[in-house]
Amino acid sequence: MRSPAPCSPCSEAVSPSLSDRRHPERLVQLVDGALPPPLFRKLRGAVMALGTAGIRRTYETTFWFALDMRPSALPELAILSLAGRFRDAGACGAEWWLSRMWTHDVRVDFHRDRDERLALRGGPERHPRLSSVLFLNRVQGGALVVTRQAPDPRNPALVPLPLEADLVAPRPNRFVAFDGRLTHGVLDARNQVPASRLRKRGQLRLTLVMNGWARRPSGVPTFAQAGVYRPLAGP
Repeated sequence: MRSPAPCSPCSEAVSPSLSDRRHPERLVQLVDGALPPPLFRKLRGAVMALGTAGIRRTYETTFWFALDMRPSALPELAILSLAGRFRDAGACGAEWWLSRMWTHDVRVDFHRDRDERLALRGGPERHPRLSSVLFLNRVQGGALVVTRQAPDPRNPALVPLPLEADLVAPRPNRFVAFDGRLTHGVLDARNQVPASRLRKRGQLRLTLVMNGWARRPSGVPTFAQAGVYRPLAGP
């Protein structure tokens, strides 16, 4: 895997209410060309073949892959290719899912990743050691935003304002990783905080999300156990 390239702010314009962080510390690690090209092409092709099947539950359809398991899906080959980063963060495996969203209708608020089922049962907040995203395509807008600030329920999409954040533009085979305790969200097709559905139709933003955990999150099945997303099966 290539050495990390320095993260730079997203090149597209952002909402006037947003500002790049002036603090010198970077919150994200960014690598372009993260996967070997043949693997990336195969993974991207499989996700595109899946299309919008199951898209309404795309964020609830997650899978567990321990780093010592034999891969049964193409995303798990991607995780193994990046395994050193997860191990360096103290993770024994990764919870993964597909993020498929229309940039004119972003339905993900600013949030912090957590063991969702444990939290819904009233358990403690448990976060991954590492949150990460592999972008599969390039779209207009759709920047990833990462900040130390807590989500703010007073604002649209729970965005904390004034926002100090690292912004990352979607580019094919671009991998971005950050501390699993950090707040993050997605901007719309105009690279503004999504407050409502846009009139002009946007593009389908495709990513593979891989969160590294020190302990398997509650109730997350393996890909083989789930029996869905068959176009992703492999190797």
